[in-house]
Amino acid sequence: MQFLRKTHWTSDIKPELDGQEVTVCGWVWEIRDLGKVKFVVLRDREGFVQITFKKGTTPDELLELVKKLKKEDVIAVRGIVKASKIARSGVEIFPVEVQILNEAKSLPLDIWGEVRSELGTRLRYRAADLKRPENLAIFKISSIVTKTIREVFYRHRFVEVFTPKIISTCTEGGADLFQVMYFERVAYLAQSPQLYKEQLTASLERVFEIGPAFRAEKHNTNYHLNEFISVDAEAAFMDYSDVMNILEEIICEVYRVVAENCQELLKILNVDVKVPKRPFKRITYDEALDMLKRRGLEVKWGEDIPHAGLELLSEEIGEPFFIIDWPTDLRPFYTMPRSDDPKYSESFDLVINGIEIASGSTRIHIREKLEEEMRRRGLNPENFRFHLEVFDWGMPPHAGFGLGLYRLLMVLLNRSNIREVVLYPRDRFRLEP
Repeated sequence: MQFLRKTHWTSDIKPELDGQEVTVCGWVWEIRDLGKVKFVVLRDREGFVQITFKKGTTPDELLELVKKLKKEDVIAVRGIVKASKIARSGVEIFPVEVQILNEAKSLPLDIWGEVRSELGTRLRYRAADLKRPENLAIFKISSIVTKTIREVFYRHRFVEVFTPKIISTCTEGGADLFQVMYFERVAYLAQSPQLYKEQLTASLERVFEIGPAFRAEKHNTNYHLNEFISVDAEAAFMDYSDVMNILEEIICEVYRVVAENCQELLKILNVDVKVPKRPFKRITYDEALDMLKRRGLEVKWGEDIPHAGLELLSEEIGEPFFIIDWPTDLRPFYTMPRSDDPKYSESFDLVINGIEIASGSTRIHIREKLEEEMRRRGLNPENFRFHLEVFDWGMPPHAGFGLGLYRLLMVLLNRSNIREVVLYPRDRFRLEP
């Protein structure tokens, strides 16, 4: 089928184009029939534009064709732009050619805002739900966020890499892994690119990856998923303080770019983005426990801080903050213990609005110390032999972090459920669509 090719997005149709011929393609969002005049609002990814069918001006065959149109039909329109004081956007298109490229059946949910569907229903019919302007805003901002993150890494001379997602060994020594059959062998879906990115510091020095990670944790919360996008970074000749500075810069730059360049999208989402101030406050694990005790929540030393505790700390501090120097036994085996007190580690979590957004540390770079730590935790170094041998070939001191992209978007856009910022979420109960 030969169809009209788009020359302009709806956002390009401005009064300054008055008198020019354009072709727009998209979906029928709304049809208004005023008798001698009919209006079709066409939606594409960038917004809306009004197509005006007027008796005496519009060709007769198009006046007949418009009667057949239904919401969400896919159409292409070639027409003349007219500036208008009546049209909502100050401009309209008078068609000279219209093609119906596909007819739509009734949608399984309301995307026009008249009836608000439950999140479960929206996720069941996700492809239809994604047509909603609010979702278009979320995922356009998501693209801008990932672009901004990359730009910060490139400024610091990081190299983007892509590591395997099918692996033979547990990355972090835990049991929360998805098993897959890899021909005649059992393999696992990667929890993170941790071991690979550490190895790459011995050659590329500074690396980052934005890619999927998988965790077989049986959570069912508003901020956990079993498949997620992780922003991972690792840098040679840095410690945890150095990479915290880079992470801080990433967060502030993301907030700044979105606040300055996405006002129309933020208006759709009813969100006001305020750029955090640097430096972020850094409190130790012990200080966090003391603060929580004063707020009436007792956390035993050596235990993780629960979500309720992070919310209390965010209320107390009121801005993004780091919790540093966690107990060594709470962190993965590759985490560097503090030299002055090995029961603490050179590690951190970044917390925003009560949600842990990122986690990182200085890593152990001496093979003997790494093996010792593995054995202390009941891990067999032989299972990590391909990783450990790299430490014999000149492993530099290094540090890194993992940042949850979806959690960042969740707090940035003030969403109550992480699934709202994921195209097709995968959680404990959701494997389709």
